[in-house]
Amino acid sequence: MYNQDYPMTDLRRKLKELLIERLKFEDMTPEDIDDDQPLFAGGLGLDSIDALEIVVMLESEFGIRVKNESSARDNFRSVSALADFVEQRVAEQQPQA
Repeated sequence: MYNQDYPMTDLRRKLKELLIERLKFEDMTPEDIDDDQPLFAGGLGLDSIDALEIVVMLESEFGIRVKNESSARDNFRSVSALADFVEQRVAEQQPQA
């Protein structure tokens, strides 16, 4: 599970590593993926099947359920957007003091 105390750069790197592993980009490294590079249309050229894999990845790695397709579209546009989404959702899951 994701530890909220990690710096955002570590979360972005973790997401890149997960994307490479889950989507089987064998010839890629995290350094090959720019934080703001589009994940779909142009950019990495991901498709709807890849989007489903990202949903599964978020649920298994971070305990985040994605219910809304339009929300997913906005939050999956880049690694930066995905990291912001994960951080926000993990913070929402933390018990309030």
